Amino acid sequence: MPILKSSKKALRQNKRRRQTNLKNLKKLREIISKYRKALEAKSQSEAKKLIPTVYKQLDKAAKVGLIKKNKASRLKSRLSKKIASLK
Repeated sequence: MPILKSSKKALRQNKRRRQTNLKNLKKLREIISKYRKALEAKSQSEAKKLIPTVYKQLDKAAKVGLIKKNKASRLKSRLSKKIASLK
């Protein structure tokens, strides 16, 4: 356990940030899985509606450092390829 006052504060901040990061990561995973389910169901119209929200969540996650920028870019590329293969 921290002894110094600044260490105690840092611990509190880390706990708060961890909760926020976990919540945002869960939201990101849920939207991606919803998109993948729409693709599996061959519902191209539903997938097209979801792709802007998927992109938005990926960009936000990369912006705040939840995931790396290249990972967000790679996921966006792969997910858009999948929707193109439905045609």
